[in-house]
Amino acid sequence: MRHGKKFNHLGRTASHRKAMLSNMAASLITHKRINTTVAKAKELKKYVEPLVTRSKVDSTHNRRMVFSYLQNKEAVTELFREVAVKVGDRPGGYTRIIKTGNRLGDNAEMCMIELVDFNDIYGNEKKEAKKSTRRSKKATVAAEAPAAAPAEVVAEEAADSADAAPAETNENEAE
Repeated sequence: MRHGKKFNHLGRTASHRKAMLSNMAASLITHKRINTTVAKAKELKKYVEPLVTRSKVDSTHNRRMVFSYLQNKEAVTELFREVAVKVGDRPGGYTRIIKTGNRLGDNAEMCMIELVDFNDIYGNEKKEAKKSTRRSKKATVAAEAPAAAPAEVVAEEAADSADAAPAETNENEAE
């Protein structure tokens, strides 16, 4: 029975699970995104997010604590130098899991886990000014037709009442 057991053992021994999560966390920090199964990604999220929170305060103690989890100097350095700078004001939720479908061999549910602030596709783009509101074609045609119709009517009335040549010169002068 698994009463009260809160985390997924991932079918591995404790030492294997710890080593796997440590390696995956180091890869996620160095590469900013990795592809894995959903079950591993959910466990990795629980493993990495406290480390990122700890990296916000750059102290010797925090570096040593993070190193005890990652066992990779380059990953620790990158976490404290690059990642902590970008997530300094974020209160949590440093990773995002995006499901990518099932794996061909064993039909395992696959996903991509990434660090949120390092993605160029979502949210980090600068917002462009809105061009205009969307309207149906009927509304657009109806809005343009009344504005264009009085100018044409005035031009036709001017051409009918006066000679054609002076009306053309008045239009050229107006332009």
